[in-house]
Amino acid sequence: MLAVPDLGLQGLYIGSSPERSPIPSPPGSPRTQESCGIAPLTPSQSPKPEARAPQQASFSVVVAIDFGTTSSGYAFSFASDPEAIHMMRKWEGGDPGVAHQKTPTCLLLTPEGAFHSFGYTARDYYHDLDPEEARDWLYFEKFKMKIHSATDLTLKTQLEAVNGKKMPALEVFAHALRFFKEHALQELREQCPSLPDKDTVRWVLTVPAIWKQPAKQFMREAAYLAGLVSRENAEQLLIALEPEAASVYCRKLRLHQLLDLSSRAPGSGRLGERRSIDSSFRQAREQLRRSRHSRTFLVESGVGELWAEMQAGDRYVVADCGGGTVDLTVHQLEQPHGTLKELYKASGGPYGAVGVDLAFEQLLGRIFGEDFIATFKRQRPAAWVDLTIAFEARKRTAGPHRVGALNISLPFSFIDFYRKQRGHNVETALRRSSVNFVKWSSQGMLRMSCEAMNELFQPTVSGIIQHIEALLARPEVHGVKLLFLVGGFAESAVLQHAVQTALGPRGLRVVVPHDVGLTILKGAVLFGQTPGVVRVRRSPLTYGVGVLNRFVDGRHPPDKLLVRDGRRWCTDVFERFVAAEQSVALGEEVRRSYCPARPGQRRVLINLYCCAAEDARFITDPGVRKCGALSLELEPTPTDSGPAGTPPGRREIRAAMQFGDTEIKVTAVDVSTNRSVRATIDFLSN
Repeated sequence: MLAVPDLGLQGLYIGSSPERSPIPSPPGSPRTQESCGIAPLTPSQSPKPEARAPQQASFSVVVAIDFGTTSSGYAFSFASDPEAIHMMRKWEGGDPGVAHQKTPTCLLLTPEGAFHSFGYTARDYYHDLDPEEARDWLYFEKFKMKIHSATDLTLKTQLEAVNGKKMPALEVFAHALRFFKEHALQELREQCPSLPDKDTVRWVLTVPAIWKQPAKQFMREAAYLAGLVSRENAEQLLIALEPEAASVYCRKLRLHQLLDLSSRAPGSGRLGERRSIDSSFRQAREQLRRSRHSRTFLVESGVGELWAEMQAGDRYVVADCGGGTVDLTVHQLEQPHGTLKELYKASGGPYGAVGVDLAFEQLLGRIFGEDFIATFKRQRPAAWVDLTIAFEARKRTAGPHRVGALNISLPFSFIDFYRKQRGHNVETALRRSSVNFVKWSSQGMLRMSCEAMNELFQPTVSGIIQHIEALLARPEVHGVKLLFLVGGFAESAVLQHAVQTALGPRGLRVVVPHDVGLTILKGAVLFGQTPGVVRVRRSPLTYGVGVLNRFVDGRHPPDKLLVRDGRRWCTDVFERFVAAEQSVALGEEVRRSYCPARPGQRRVLINLYCCAAEDARFITDPGVRKCGALSLELEPTPTDSGPAGTPPGRREIRAAMQFGDTEIKVTAVDVSTNRSVRATIDFLSN
């Protein structure tokens, strides 16, 4: 065993090679003063990842909250009948002709910052406020995207309300989650008065699969603040990845619950006008008559009829097209239990339906002036919301084969405000603008051609198709023939037509569930009942720590050389825990042992690094960044101080990290006492 001097480090790493040392990096290295110089204490090989069955907490009901960019909702099911999914009550308010089993993701706070309302109630109340009074209220909409786009997300990140005032993002999200918690619990009490008050609900929150660890932790912190669960009972809350939830739900569907876009009648533009997918699988059904046992086994395992028609090992893509992002995941169906295996790491980007809204705003800027639109949004925020509602109603009716212009109402306050600001009316502005496909109607509306409306979709739709095509070009996805189109934006006939036109000729069958807007929500409930259904995932990034190795001439760069006490060391070596795109099974553990550097030390803090590359060598390589910190909180033990005149005994803390779940998890044990050690990974303190 190597003798490791006490250098006042935060913690020491028990690693896999005697060629490493605890000597800290020299000044100027990317480590901070809190970072840990980590080195091995034993020459034994690092243990291989081990799989451990995840422990299941007891609960009576699963409540899933689909917290979307444009709309949100909840659903639940009881453990006694897990597949009977109860949708939340239909919300009060809503737009005529629009199903409202979800409510807009809109939050209204009083001028003092107190909660007032959420959803349709918030939107309608804010709309009815006097324009001058509305300027003091805090109205937030589509704020989920801010978490995705924030490059330096922390617990202190601020969100800007429509009126320009700012508030901590954590409080905004907590207000929204608390609303859903109270709404759901009230409905549960009414349906099941005998339901115990405590520890009976497993909560599930949905997030995009492309969200990084800081954003996932942020949602968990917001749930703690909202009172969904306590930190002591963290296992009562699950983070579900949206395309995974959709996949879990789709695997339960029967053929009559799915629609095949390739069998759409010519000229049709609405979901209900397409024929069912049943006929598309007649050939597969005939082939599978030869393997009835396999099919029966899958059906009895809870897999839907469509999946029973598929052979074990068949692969498919789920494209979750939501309000803010598009999320793509590739799954393989496994026998004998119908579990799912991820074949390629989740991908996607900010190509949600809000991109169409942004294109409309840019169009208004071209007509009326970008400076005017910015001023109007700031000084007449409630009227701006009214205008976006009017556009949303027309956006939903857009289709590739629609004929006839679309009329969009301009609020009176917009018309009046423009005349006062510019000295002429909106009709004059339209005549003077270079935008020829938008006219002014005698009814006081913007009259937009169908071609013009479809053009607003093109940048966003093109981004979605390009992402799908790039995914299909990957060797891991070769041979995939089935694509599930899900999410709220997947209801759009424009998007459906574009995806089918681009990908159908390649032999890809594009399938849409009937209740496409609720697919993720229902799947999140099923995921909460059986979170082990996704058995294998792909790590999106490479994770590891910085260590010191013995310096080897010709292999290590000279600028990494550190000489101390006559020994030559290579600094900033990146030791990998898991590689990007590596398959990691649920419950599989990566184990490392650490030792406090000083007697009586109460905390071991170890910096974590990540990168997209699989072959990074040093924590200073381009693309490698500090992404979090592993913290081990230590209790006093008798070994902290030995008998007089003798050194204290060395203390070993064994940490086990799991990268195969929807969140990176860590547990730790004090080897000398076999007691659990409080272990956390913080991705928000950078």
